[in-house]
Amino acid sequence: MTEAPTAPPSQTTGFRGAIFDVDGVLVDSPHEAAWRQALHELMDGDWSGIRDATTWSPEGFTAQVYQQVLSGKPRRNGARAALEYFHVPDAAERTATYAERKQQLLVRMIDARAFEAYPDGVRFVLAVRASGIPIAAASSSKNADRFLRGIALDEFGLDEFGKAPGAALHGPPPGATLLDVFDANLSGRDFAHGKPDPEIFLTAAAELGVSPGACFVVEDAVSGILAAKSGGMAALGVARSDDAEALAAARADLVVASLDDVDPARLRHGELAARGD
Repeated sequence: MTEAPTAPPSQTTGFRGAIFDVDGVLVDSPHEAAWRQALHELMDGDWSGIRDATTWSPEGFTAQVYQQVLSGKPRRNGARAALEYFHVPDAAERTATYAERKQQLLVRMIDARAFEAYPDGVRFVLAVRASGIPIAAASSSKNADRFLRGIALDEFGLDEFGKAPGAALHGPPPGATLLDVFDANLSGRDFAHGKPDPEIFLTAAAELGVSPGACFVVEDAVSGILAAKSGGMAALGVARSDDAEALAAARADLVVASLDDVDPARLRHGELAARGD
């Protein structure tokens, strides 16, 4: 596992880098639906002969299973983890088939614009950027760029930008997308180690030109929180799936249900804090 020494951000300069996961943090993506539907199709079709030998059922593939088993992992790793979770025979040999079926479904869903941006996520990204903190996108998903490029900032309107907590923001240039906001983008790159290894986050800090200890990571998955902490970074957990306790147990420094609850002014002092705390 890639590691970095823990070093708290300077209380004088505060955080000097922010690293964002994409799926579940900025975008309500169809990844979960694609994983669930792909396995259902296989179990009803090509894999029907082994279905009774597994613990899989349509009802058993819950949102909690997705968060705990697949979320935040590279595609092949997630596919194998899910097959092993449901005790699918010959999981290693079936991984590629499952991963490819899921990707085909996901691309069709993206092309159909079957996803939405989280308004609080967009507001927080822009508030952090407006405060002068460089930002990076660091998702394990090779589809993250498709999502970010598909979110036109002018869809939110100038009033929405004015509501970004703690920041005086200007409207986006015509045609700008959420992808244009980031100073660095590592999403979908091939790394030797996936989350919960911190390699992707350490690389993001390096590309932003700041030390890991001066960065905070925004994640919705336990694997991402673990990666941030093992990389010596502060971790902000977004509990969008009733998993606040799991994120806190992974040692997130702050867990919120909405990124609107974070006090952006405190970032300048190196603090992750909720409004009013």
